[in-house]
This record gives sequence, C-alpha cells and structure tokens, in this order.
Amino acid sequence: MRRPLIGALSALLLGGAGLATAGVTPAAAAPDTAEAKAKVKAVDFAGTVALSNCSGSVVRMPNSADSDPAFVMSNGHCLESGMPSAGQVIVNKASTRSFTLLNSSGSGVATLRATKIAYATMTDTDVSLYQLSSTYAQIQQSYGIKALQLSDSHPVQGTGINVVSGYWKKIYSCNIDGFVYRLKEDEWTWKDSVRYTSACNTIGGTSGSPVVDSASGKVVAINNTGNEDGGRCTLNNPCEVDANGTVTVRKGINYAQETYGITKCVAAGNKINLSLAGCELPKP
Repeated sequence: MRRPLIGALSALLLGGAGLATAGVTPAAAAPDTAEAKAKVKAVDFAGTVALSNCSGSVVRMPNSADSDPAFVMSNGHCLESGMPSAGQVIVNKASTRSFTLLNSSGSGVATLRATKIAYATMTDTDVSLYQLSSTYAQIQQSYGIKALQLSDSHPVQGTGINVVSGYWKKIYSCNIDGFVYRLKEDEWTWKDSVRYTSACNTIGGTSGSPVVDSASGKVVAINNTGNEDGGRCTLNNPCEVDANGTVTVRKGINYAQETYGITKCVAAGNKINLSLAGCELPKP
C-alpha cells in the first residue's frame, strides 16, 4: 500500500498497519529521451487532489454531465474509516471528507468536500469514489480546473504513462510493463493489475494517484501498491499469481489498478449502478 504515516513520519507509508520505505522523499523518474520529457511536461497537476493520507483526482466518466456532482477518486485503502476487509464493498455511505484541489503547478487552490462515499472496495480492485458537494461546472467556473476523464478502454502494454501524486506534487514517468492475472497482498486479491516499468518508483503518499496515458491525457488506472522488501504476498509486498497459480515476486516493482471498468457502473447523473450491463465491480 502507498499511504503515509501520521505526524513526524508523514513522508512514509502506512497501508493500514504496514510501513513503507522510510526516510526518502520521492523524486520523479528522469525521462530517458527528449520525447519522454515532452510527454512529462504535457501532464500537470490540474484536477489532482491531496488527501490527508493519500493522493487522488477529480474524475468524470465519458457520460458525465457538467451539472453532475463531481467524483474524487482514490484508493479503497485510503478511506478515512480504514481499509475495507477482503470481500467488503461500501456503497453510498455518508462522508464529509475534504480534499485540497491543485492547479497545474501543484498549488492548492480550493478545499473540496464530499457528501458521501459513492463506492469503495479493496476486492478485485482498490478504489474509492467520493461524491462531492460541487458539480464539475462549479469547480471549473470557480477555479478554472477541469476534471480528468476516465478512459473506457482497457490500457495497452507499452503505453507511456504518468503517475501524478497530489500528496507529493510529484509526477512519475514510465511505461506499462504488462498486466498481472492476480495480484495478492496479505488478505486482498486484485484482478488484471497494471505493472509499471521500474522508472515509476512510487512510494508512500502516492496511493490513489491517477495513472494518466501520456498520449491521450485520460486516466487508465489508479496507483496502489508495490513490493518493497521482496516478501511473498505479504502486506506491502504483493506477489503476482498467474492463471496456473505460479507465484512471482518482483522486489521494487510497483502496480496500479485499471479504471475502465468503473465507467461501466456509472449511470446518468453520476449515480453508481452495479446492475448495469457490463458492470463487473464487486457488489455488497
């Protein structure tokens, strides 16, 4: 998990009770080419948010209207109430959580507030969607900031991506290395996870960061974890499991959860509807 500790050790990660690598302030991975640098510069912090313990972003679905109440997306393990148990799904739970909205340079320009947790789970994926008291139009009119759009297509191996952390105000640049049939960490199992190339060395506080396709500018995944110590399927040491049950451990490699499936579960008015055709998010 990629959450920071409280207090003097706030630069470190706490995934529930699990600690992240200590004492290191993350730096954006250095691009290898001029083309890569240009792609990094094309992605900024506008629309991302900083949570008390994680990163996140204001996101909209392909069918969202400007008049809809906006969503903030982060990880399920970033919930203020603590990490959901395996199999637990939260829908339409009241929340007054606040988020610091960032502009393109990473400066905080507003405090956004939730009215509820529209959806959250750590089963099959690791996501939380907060519904805000503000609409997309109100946010854009007041602060000149547009929401990031979720792609409704499965991401593609080799795609150039940027992991944008509102908590750290850091952008990590790398590529999608591949996809993991099952990613297991402690009691949780995630399906069809995104594996980064090694340049995205995300650490504590980057949980919930949007993973942005550097060509389209759309969000294709949400950053959530990495194997810190080479452990096998333990907290902060996820392992890969293929369709035959073979376990692979990749120390130092980080992962994200795909987000295209979320778009299949949101009806008009930004209402979560887990009964929609094509929606495969876990149900309560």
